[in-house]
Amino acid sequence: MRRVLVKGAGVAGLTVAHELAARGASVTVAEIRSQIGGNASWLAGGMLAPWCERESAEETVVSLGRISTDWWERVLPGLVTTAGTLVIAHVRDAFELARFAARTRNHESVDDEAIAALEPDLAGRFRKGLFFAGEAHLDPRRVLEALADKLRAMGVVFLFEVDEVDLSGFDQVIDCTGIARADDDLRGVRGEMLILHTREVSLTRPVRLLHPRHPIYVVPRADHHFMVGATMIESDHDGPITSRSLMELLNAAYALHPAFGEAEIVETGVGVRPAYPDNLPRVKRRKDGAITINGLYRHGFLLSPAMAEQAAGLLFNSSADLESENEADRQWRSA
Repeated sequence: MRRVLVKGAGVAGLTVAHELAARGASVTVAEIRSQIGGNASWLAGGMLAPWCERESAEETVVSLGRISTDWWERVLPGLVTTAGTLVIAHVRDAFELARFAARTRNHESVDDEAIAALEPDLAGRFRKGLFFAGEAHLDPRRVLEALADKLRAMGVVFLFEVDEVDLSGFDQVIDCTGIARADDDLRGVRGEMLILHTREVSLTRPVRLLHPRHPIYVVPRADHHFMVGATMIESDHDGPITSRSLMELLNAAYALHPAFGEAEIVETGVGVRPAYPDNLPRVKRRKDGAITINGLYRHGFLLSPAMAEQAAGLLFNSSADLESENEADRQWRSA
């Protein structure tokens, strides 16, 4: 049995821990924080939207991300919402909608009636949009905690508040520490978000509001909470959200629906996302033999399943271990 140490309990670390444990490895996850959460994964939007991401990303993101919805639903049944993505713009920004449509695919054009049918609370506010029916979303916090619980049931050991681990007891190290990982090619991309609460708005799916300067996405969470985000600032500074970003996000949310102007600001957050120069992730083997998964940029939940499978493939024959992986899932579901 291979003994593997996974460094980092973000989405990359937990997904690869699952792939390894499902293939029969003895896995330990080491995390510098005191518990699950508090990292960039905790602050993510949780959109499984490969087709929308093609607007600003390479085709590789689509090809890698297409497995994500099925992977998450298989691993954590019932925690994925497959309701698509709605992309809209005000009339004055119609060119932004046309540009988005030209750069993406697997969408259908929708008029004001179709928008109202999809999201009744947006009725009469937007004339045209794009609907990506094949996309999905999840709540990152629920998913990270549920995945950690599943891993414990599968025998994975968690070590919290540890910076260094004695490596003599492990055959392999997989480093998933994100921006904390010393890598000359990585840069930090600062993402800012806020969570609003209002019972005056109901949304079923992520809504992306296009704007030439301040595009946003609004992702529904439980009990009329909404995650609002979209900032991408070339910086590794992880200090609190700036007043400018807060105003821009709030103004954009208000432009989506005026009721957000009276919403409670429940939380603000800042996460620094690791990115390589081409904004594509890497699974690499270092000179010391360790494997790194890094550079997921703004696509953590979308691309982690594919990266985890690639990393596991360096250690195992995937086809030969399919039966053990399925058996591990069955045991967890019956626990």
